[in-house]
Amino acid sequence: MNVVIVESAAKAKAINKYLGSGYKVLASYGHVRDLPAKDGSVEPDNDFTMHWEVDDERSKKVMREITEAVKTADKLILATDPDREGEAISWHLLQILTDKKALKSGTVVERVAFNAVTRQAVLAALKEPRQIDQPLVS
Repeated sequence: MNVVIVESAAKAKAINKYLGSGYKVLASYGHVRDLPAKDGSVEPDNDFTMHWEVDDERSKKVMREITEAVKTADKLILATDPDREGEAISWHLLQILTDKKALKSGTVVERVAFNAVTRQAVLAALKEPRQIDQPLVS
């Protein structure tokens, strides 16, 4: 099974129709974690180390669902929006899943981007996977 993560439920529903039974498409509903509003969230004296939190109940619920799906996945496809924010959301998702040890050994992780939610655009994007673009995240 391949798990695809997009940002919105409407996109997930449409893309699920395009991909078929070998895929499970889930929505992150945008950002899933943030820096807490307290001292110590960023450590300037430690190379600006940041301490992120999945803080609201909606994000915790979404991450539980994604984590459960990814535990048995052969491939994780991060298909969040093709902008800097989408790149950061994909990075955060991957960091959380890695921290939770949700990815089994050998699970392939890919990043895809498309500018239209059409069958043609989605299938073309899946043929050209890449890694998360760290400079965009930063």
